[in-house]
Amino acid sequence: MVLELTPAAAPLQGGLADAASRFFLDNPDWGYVWSNRDAILDATVVTVQLTFVSIVLGFLIGLPAGVAEVYAPAWLRIPVETVGVVIRAVPILVILIYMFYVFSVSSSPFIAATFALGLRSGAYQSQIFRGAIQSVGEGQMEAARSVGMSKLEAIVYVIVPQSLRRSIPGFQNEFTIVLKDTSIAIILGVTELLGTAEDLFLQQNRTGAALELILAISLVYFVLTVTTNRGLEFAGDYFGVPTGENA
Repeated sequence: MVLELTPAAAPLQGGLADAASRFFLDNPDWGYVWSNRDAILDATVVTVQLTFVSIVLGFLIGLPAGVAEVYAPAWLRIPVETVGVVIRAVPILVILIYMFYVFSVSSSPFIAATFALGLRSGAYQSQIFRGAIQSVGEGQMEAARSVGMSKLEAIVYVIVPQSLRRSIPGFQNEFTIVLKDTSIAIILGVTELLGTAEDLFLQQNRTGAALELILAISLVYFVLTVTTNRGLEFAGDYFGVPTGENA
């Protein structure tokens, strides 16, 4: 379906509205994208939800896994490390297929995609937190133990808070990766951005607007990525460990 501007609607006078009207009138494919902006907005909401829930699930898996890789005894540390290596070595597409078709974690494609993305993100977040924990000086643990804290209390109240502040730059990169990887959910029929773009293209009988649809959803990904990264940079500046002249 191509957006049709009737003669009565066409004569928008002056300014941005007039420029936009001429642009869409002269570019029917862009007019098609504009006429389906509500569908793209709904898909954007689904993408944001999928990203947010997957990141939170990954955090709940990755943080304890990272702590275990540093402080747990061998009987726990080795299995955690092994599972993490296996998950990181398997393509996200394979994990997604296993979650939905083999393990059947849920009949909902959205939930199955969330589990797959969250599990994979947890495997990577564990390495972010492991590195951040190891960057905290040994003296911090010794100081905490010297004031009477148990090892667990020292980890929870001294080591983990400092490592979370140090992990913000790595977490920022992981967020961007998860956001873009939500597009893999298209194979389960989740109506995220890429799936919606494909549906709209098929409604055009594959005759046009493909490039415009891809550019439109790419712009949405770009805006989401930049906005989130600026927010995490602000969080890093505010909560991060001071360095240089600010230390």
